[in-house]
Amino acid sequence: MTPHEVVELIRERGIKMIDVKFVDLPGVFHHLTVPTAVIDEDVLETGLPFDGSSIRGFRGIAESDMVLLPDLNTVVFDPFVEGPTLSMFADVKEPGLKDYARDPRGVAKRAESFLKNSGIADVSFWGPEIEFFMFDNVRFQSAAEASYYFIESGEAHWNFGRGDTPNSGYKVKYQQGYFRALPIDDQTNIRTAMSLQLEEMGFVIERHHHEVASAGQNEINFRFSTLVDAADKASMFKYVVKNVARAYGKTITFMPKPLWRNSGSGMHCNQSLSKDGRNLFYKEGGYANLSQEALWYIGGLLTHAPALLAITNPSTNSYKRLVPGYEAPVNLVFSKGNRSAAIRVPSNFASAKTTRVEFRTPDPTANPYLAFAAQLMAGLDGIRRQIDPTKAGFGPVDKDMYHLTAEEKAKISSAPTSLRAVVEALRADHEFLLEGGVFSKELIETWISLKEEEIATLDNRPHPVEFEMYFDI
Repeated sequence: MTPHEVVELIRERGIKMIDVKFVDLPGVFHHLTVPTAVIDEDVLETGLPFDGSSIRGFRGIAESDMVLLPDLNTVVFDPFVEGPTLSMFADVKEPGLKDYARDPRGVAKRAESFLKNSGIADVSFWGPEIEFFMFDNVRFQSAAEASYYFIESGEAHWNFGRGDTPNSGYKVKYQQGYFRALPIDDQTNIRTAMSLQLEEMGFVIERHHHEVASAGQNEINFRFSTLVDAADKASMFKYVVKNVARAYGKTITFMPKPLWRNSGSGMHCNQSLSKDGRNLFYKEGGYANLSQEALWYIGGLLTHAPALLAITNPSTNSYKRLVPGYEAPVNLVFSKGNRSAAIRVPSNFASAKTTRVEFRTPDPTANPYLAFAAQLMAGLDGIRRQIDPTKAGFGPVDKDMYHLTAEEKAKISSAPTSLRAVVEALRADHEFLLEGGVFSKELIETWISLKEEEIATLDNRPHPVEFEMYFDI
């Protein structure tokens, strides 16, 4: 939309507020609300000022003046705030509307430009599958004298014997939640409400269902799109899901592993490249109908996986999910239709239209703009260097990798087991991200610094399970 069209829309629909949204470096949503009485075409073209020093990973106090430049092609109605209100994403700019190197959305835009300029492809398509938990109530505390969390979920397997409230006995048994029907899946109607709201805001919803874990693990799938648009949608998805759940008296977490001994939540990233309208990843008759370019792309993803995980799995909690079992994609190999591999090639409908690769390791604590851009850069590096994943020892492996012999397992690389390990991998391997100025050294250094702070926060505190293990020694 043009500034004139937005101003006309405000007038015609009686819009009272403009809500401008952006994410910080870790990926957390922020917003600024402005009355439409002070909005005109000039404001929409020159942007809105804000204090960048108050946003994590942005600027110091001595250089804090920054600008939010609305992207008028992202305008939607926001149903969660008093209004009527128009919502739109914004790009973070320096004064003078100069590009800001640490703006996550700017990184994603530069990745798309780099792809086009490379001549390899015109466009990349992204379909994130975002899982989440919906709980009835959550309490947690971390202080000098106490540290705990407590989760309440009416459908949880540990509540079969609960007697303080009416108990129908319809609970999700341990690890038996996948595709369960009503009345076991008592969150069906809330997911439908979420899906309908997402559709009203421009999403194409393809399906929703209960996931494997007990205690409210859910998934809602929306249709793939181009990189920046898919990252916008992933960010808006979290916003909508949390707010609809709040209206129902529920709470949402995108933590990868909020429950011990239950499956964790991933953000499987389906991706492909296209040139002149042709899917570059498809070649009939190849392994899983994959082209040579697709295999090289896979080679890049798996070669750089230890460093990539610092961006795609960026929390200390991420590595509670990345443990053997629970369909956790810890094996750095590719495979056709195999969910125990880090990269799965979906084989349900292998055609020129649907062929893609699914990187299963990422989780929803990732900043989608950085995560998608980093994966694209790794894949393109694989194509440029012609990294053959088979020769590099990355498969394909078409067996259940949780039942291999010790000799077979020894030949398979595994994902790093801690945030500290992947941060060190990123420190050593990030040149592929700097190509074309997509990521900057400054951004990488800031990211590593933020992650080291998180690691130290956990490392320096007693953990409740340590009392169980060591208190009576």
